[in-house]
Amino acid sequence: MWKGFKLTKTAEKQMIILINKNPEVKGLCLSIKKSGCAGFKYIMNLTKNPSSEDLKFSFKNVTLFVPVQAMPFIDGTEIDYIYDGLNQNFKFQNPKAQHSCGCGESFSIE
Repeated sequence: MWKGFKLTKTAEKQMIILINKNPEVKGLCLSIKKSGCAGFKYIMNLTKNPSSEDLKFSFKNVTLFVPVQAMPFIDGTEIDYIYDGLNQNFKFQNPKAQHSCGCGESFSIE
């Protein structure tokens, strides 16, 4: 059984803003791909047509869809949205991540 995800209030607020821009959007798809110097990179996209095979995680006002094959790598992750000066982005706190690259773009799991 999967633990799922935690969303901070700021992450949920930003996700709602993104989803509400297009009424056809069903939620956000969270996945990973091989990338960067550490191994994997998080990918998050708005989705209008989630796969029937995706796992669905519902929060108060947000739905996350996650491909089953990505779950072993990202289960239990906390998603935050941070403001750093003029920069804003989602930040992922993954308890399974063993290493990350210096720029914070990728991570690895042993």
